[in-house]
Amino acid sequence: MPVDSPTETRRPRSGLAPLLVVGGLLAALIGAALVAASGSDRYLIQGLPTPDAFTEHALTVVRVLTEIGCVITVGSLLFAAFLVPPQKSGVLDVGGYAAVRMATWGAVVWFVGALASAPFTAADAVGRDITTVLRADVLLQLVGTLSQAQAWLLTAAIALVVLVATRFVLTWGWTVALFVIAVVGIVPVAVTGHSSSGGQHDMATNSLLFHLVAAALWVGGLVALLAHGRRRADHLGLAAKRFSQVALVCWIVMAISGVVNAWVRLPIGDLFTSWYGGLVLAKTAALLVLGVFGYLQRERGVREVAETGSGRALARLAAVEVLIMLLTIGIAAALARTPPPETGAAEPDRVELALGYPIGEAPTLGRLLFSWRFDLVFGTIAIALALIYLRGFLKLRAKGIAWPVGRLVSWLAGCFVVLFATSSGFGRYSPAMFSIHMEAHMMLSMLAPVLLVLGAPVTLAMRALPAAGKDAPPGAREWLLAFVHSPVSRVLTHPVVALVLFVGSFYGLYLTGLFDSALDEHWAHLVMNAHFLLVGYIFYWPVIGTDPAPRRLPHLGRLGLVFASMPFHAFFGVILMSTQTVIGERFYQGLGLPWNTDLLADQRLGGGIAWASGEIPLLVVLIALLVQWSRADDREARRSDRRVDEGTADDLDAYNAMLRQLAEGKNQP
Repeated sequence: MPVDSPTETRRPRSGLAPLLVVGGLLAALIGAALVAASGSDRYLIQGLPTPDAFTEHALTVVRVLTEIGCVITVGSLLFAAFLVPPQKSGVLDVGGYAAVRMATWGAVVWFVGALASAPFTAADAVGRDITTVLRADVLLQLVGTLSQAQAWLLTAAIALVVLVATRFVLTWGWTVALFVIAVVGIVPVAVTGHSSSGGQHDMATNSLLFHLVAAALWVGGLVALLAHGRRRADHLGLAAKRFSQVALVCWIVMAISGVVNAWVRLPIGDLFTSWYGGLVLAKTAALLVLGVFGYLQRERGVREVAETGSGRALARLAAVEVLIMLLTIGIAAALARTPPPETGAAEPDRVELALGYPIGEAPTLGRLLFSWRFDLVFGTIAIALALIYLRGFLKLRAKGIAWPVGRLVSWLAGCFVVLFATSSGFGRYSPAMFSIHMEAHMMLSMLAPVLLVLGAPVTLAMRALPAAGKDAPPGAREWLLAFVHSPVSRVLTHPVVALVLFVGSFYGLYLTGLFDSALDEHWAHLVMNAHFLLVGYIFYWPVIGTDPAPRRLPHLGRLGLVFASMPFHAFFGVILMSTQTVIGERFYQGLGLPWNTDLLADQRLGGGIAWASGEIPLLVVLIALLVQWSRADDREARRSDRRVDEGTADDLDAYNAMLRQLAEGKNQP
């Protein structure tokens, strides 16, 4: 083991395991009791057969324990990656190493629970006892047809990857990667539960994603902080301060997303008259109590650590808060197992069942521009990015540091394009019509990334964020620099990789049947939009970006990369306009839109949009690149003139000639 590898020191035992065991068992019992109290009507509401009592209660218990394992894994990796600093070499310090080991035990529970949830979910869905479902032939058949059982198996696979990897991770960079993987593990089950079906399921699913991720960061981070404090490890004050900021954001996100999820699933009149509404109120009350404890933790616990170095008050508050959080997980599990009450409203039509909302009349220019439906994921991201950039801009102005207004305008315009492509009429109609989907695709992959890259966000962050200092723990500025120069960034920004991802995505998505399979799933639309945006940014970053980048291409190489991409876009548009096969035909026919009956003509229109709208942004990129090239030549000419005026040009030329002679001498045999 290297000298700077993390080593365990003799510290007092945390005493956290009994609290987690007791809290987990209480949460499981509360969840099972609440589900039992709701009676069997929930199966009648969903039109499902009633399983035996053991399967019904065991599924709730397993789900509670699985969620506890998940939040401990995610929170511990968050703690190791961002709340305590690593050593200068990048190897985890003792506190981070201990948190990763805690994540290992959390991943064990998460993996076993997710694996067990698949057959229990299948048994619950078909009303059979668990022993019957555990037969290999029956289990394979049910898992092959039940999306939520498949989601649990995928979650178990992700948990297993995290479990194995935590046994080998010693460095900060890999800890960050594992943290991202663990957060992704929350997604599969979230997008296949009650929120993913019925009317407005897109809004319900998006809000649930925010809710679950925020809960995992908050609950798991607090458990890791409490364990760190009870070990009396170093950097407790720093960890408590950073977690306090994370917890505040998570509480706000949970509150807003919880309100949105309840609003789309439950009429206000049923909030006080239904069992589902009672569970929502109980969870809301627990969230408010946790908010009070979070405030006390911030005002008393963190302050005591900062002033005296003692974490007693923090440990007491955190222990009670963790217990309440675990009980809240039990309530949440019961809520997830309880369908919303019947409202008496008309059943959603097939369009609303497929998309989550009624599509309305045929699209017109006015409807595309003004018929907005806010996208909780990308709309929120666009607004948040704009506000963060504005904060950095105003911070520089307060310091008297100039920042080009053109970059500010470019960034805000890029954020607006993301918002417009996903939340305007284009976002409303894009899941229902291929041509409008292609227009939104072009905005997200071709236009928005160009504007965002020209905004130079990394450079702004480098100037606005304070440097940690020589001996201080790394902060947001250092994390951003580490990401820019990470191996992942170097691979993704390689010209060949960036080009293949950028132009290959069109062919791989639309011409292989992948798009046809993705149309039915809301989560697949989220992944597609994220892919379009990220791949576009990765391609344009080394081409026209002024930000620090892991690879700096010469201007001639950038120009060649742009020219290399242009024929592929044109050829893709030609393929769409000339093909006789309708992409996504089954899905579009299933919608049965009376004003979109000629699917092949709509697809050819989409091909024309891909061809035309793809060339215009590339022309803008070409102009921007030529302007940057000209300015770079001007700067180099001015530097050369200054050297001549200062009399240093001859010395520099002689020095360069000497280096060339030395290099030639070494190359000679």
